[in-house]
Amino acid sequence: MIPIERESINYRDELVRKLIHLCSLSIPIIYYFISRETAALILGILTFTALVIDLGRYFSNSFGKIFYKIFGFLLRKHEVDHKKKNLNGATYVLMSALICVIILPKVIFITAFSILIISDSLAALIGRRFGKRKFLSKSLEGTLAFFISASVVVFLTPKIEGALMTQYLIGIAAAFVGAIVENISFGFADDNLSIPISIGLTMWFLYITFLPNTELVLAGVPN
Repeated sequence: MIPIERESINYRDELVRKLIHLCSLSIPIIYYFISRETAALILGILTFTALVIDLGRYFSNSFGKIFYKIFGFLLRKHEVDHKKKNLNGATYVLMSALICVIILPKVIFITAFSILIISDSLAALIGRRFGKRKFLSKSLEGTLAFFISASVVVFLTPKIEGALMTQYLIGIAAAFVGAIVENISFGFADDNLSIPISIGLTMWFLYITFLPNTELVLAGVPN
């Protein structure tokens, strides 16, 4: 979500950016059907490739011209800072997916990463268009859009067998944490990393606390 003091990227470009961001929903969908080892291998290759391309634009003028000609309109101001050599959001998404696949149980990853893709996109678009009331670092409207859509995602993503109501409450509590983290992440942490990690670790902690004897494994799929 964009802070109330808007970045220099127009709403149409932001919409295109978020539509592309939604394509990353394929990551948790595909991961549902494959093992952690396979997912980590695929994401490792994609992340390495993205890093080479993303950093390559800073060190090769000719490559940079081609990169900016194709993708330049999607990049925000801080993503074209040649002094700091910041990575772009797509690279952070792949890095985040790889890290979360490695550290989180699959059932938690699918929920946490789906919230990142769906709720972060809606928060940005709604906050940018309708955000009028400041809340923490961004807008109340955008943060509410994040929390409400994240709560819907919690109800739609796979669950382990048993204690469904407790699992929904765990997910909603984590969605609230994610909404706050998304709001305050701007300026010192990329929310493509901070959102799924904070949601995932919150869910994991709550599972251990309230469902301590439950095995966090999805039945009938590779884990």
